[in-house]
Order: sequence, then C-alpha cells, then structure tokens
Amino acid sequence: MTKAGSKGGNLRDKLDGNELDLSLSDLNEVPVKELAALPKATVLDLSCNKLTALPSDFCGLTHLVKLDLSKNKLQQLPADFGRLVNLQHLDLLNNRLVTLPVSFAQLKSLKWLDLKDNPLDPVLAKVAGDCLDEKQCKQCASKVLQHMKAVQADQERERQRRLEVEREAEKKREAKQRAKEAQERELRKREKAEEKERRRKEYDALKAAKREQEKKPKKETNQAPKSKSGSRPRKPPPRKHTRSWAVLKLLLLLLLCVAGGLVACRVTELQQQPLCTSVNTIYDNAVRGLRSHNILQWVLQTDSQQ
Repeated sequence: MTKAGSKGGNLRDKLDGNELDLSLSDLNEVPVKELAALPKATVLDLSCNKLTALPSDFCGLTHLVKLDLSKNKLQQLPADFGRLVNLQHLDLLNNRLVTLPVSFAQLKSLKWLDLKDNPLDPVLAKVAGDCLDEKQCKQCASKVLQHMKAVQADQERERQRRLEVEREAEKKREAKQRAKEAQERELRKREKAEEKERRRKEYDALKAAKREQEKKPKKETNQAPKSKSGSRPRKPPPRKHTRSWAVLKLLLLLLLCVAGGLVACRVTELQQQPLCTSVNTIYDNAVRGLRSHNILQWVLQTDSQQ
C-alpha cells in the first residue's frame, strides 16, 4: 500500500505555501497522521490516485479549505464528513459516489462543488446539475447544500417520529404492565378476601358446633336422672291423668265443704236455721235409706262410736 512519503520523500517537501499536492502519487490510502501535522496545508490535492474510501479520522483535518478528490474510486464519504466546516471548495469529479452523507449539510462554508461523472442517485443528480463553469459549480454547491439540509430535516423528523412511536409504544407497554400489576393485585386481594371469608365460615361453624356440644349436657341434666340400678327414669304422667287428678281434688274439696257444712248444721247452734234444718232432714233420710246395707251400717256404727 503506497503512501506519499515513499513516493516523494517527506510531505513537507511537497508543501508550497499553503498548498500540498499529492496528486498522481498512486495512493491507496490517505496519510492522515502526516497531514494532521501540517495544519498550514489548507489546500490539498489528492486527485488521480487509487483511493476507494477515506478513513474516519480524515474528517479531523478541519483546517482544509480546498480539497480535490477527483478521479479516484471513492464509493462513499465518511458519515461525519460534515466536520470539515471550513471547506469552501470540493472537487469530487469522476468517482463512484451514489449518495452523500447527511452530515454534508453541515458544510456551511462550501461555495464550490463538482459532482460530475458519478453514478449519483437520480434525485441528487438532478439537484446537482452540471458543473461546466464556475457559476454552475457554485450553484451546485448551494443547491446540494439545500437538498442535504432538507434530507437532514426529513431524517430528523423521521427520527423524531420513530422516537415518538417508541415512546408511545413504551407508554403502552408501561400502561399494560401497570394494568397487569393492578389486575394481579386485585386478584391477590380477592383471593385474600375469599380466604378470609372461608376461614371466618370455618370459625363460625366450629363455634356453632361447640355451642351444640355445650347444649347436650344441659339437656341430659334437665332429664330425670337414672336410678342406681340402671332403671330408666319414669316418664311424666300424661296430661289426661293430670286433668283427672285436678277433677278428683275438686270433688274432694266439695266433699270437705259439704262435710264441714253438715257438721256445722248438726253440732253448732246453726242447726235451728232453716237451711240447716233442711240439710239435717236430707242427711237423716239418707242415713235411714242406707242402714239396710251391712257394710254401711258398720261404718256408721263406727262413726257414731267415735
């Protein structure tokens, strides 16, 4: 790979004022380090070499004002070619360029440009036009800069649009994630509430069962206790027997009342009263009627003896 130093000695020997001519030097690459050491060389001629590409550090030669790269084999320029902000004159005649980097729009000092004999993109070729004289080359520089600024603006808008789309997509992802997290929280909350309700029901069921267990001994206590011999407790008498006892008691009470009245009428001073006279008469008649029975006579005798 041939460099300028091996073809014609030190680059300083080729420096003429502020011009450095490296044309027809059979160069395959640009000696960037050597050129960076010569900031005085603001005019650089690299035409008629075998250059297929420029290294990225070539764009650090910001002191260049005039650059001739014509009649090489350049297929593209570095992406940051726009860093050559002091460049005023650029010759790219007869290369293999199709497009220009977007940073080309930053060459605000560019006043002259030649893009003839390149397989340019049709749109770029139409903008560049011919460069057959000084005026056309100046127009080429102006139009191409405007075109590249428009391309840069379009790309910036597209970049902003993509960023906006990405931001919207990110917002949607975040919203979806938040919704998912909220749903999961709600699900956990519902499951927790269901678990709490289940435990509460179990607690209530256990408490009710405990109350039932406590009621059973009370029922057994209220029942009649069994005898020591193991016999069953007597059942309470039916209600019908209870009513019979009540009637019997009432009859006994009436008999006592009658007997009391009879005794009062026969023994006390009330026997002279009309009512007692009637009672005594009824009693005497009843006694005479019943004397025919032996048993009753025996009872009455016993009673009279007493």
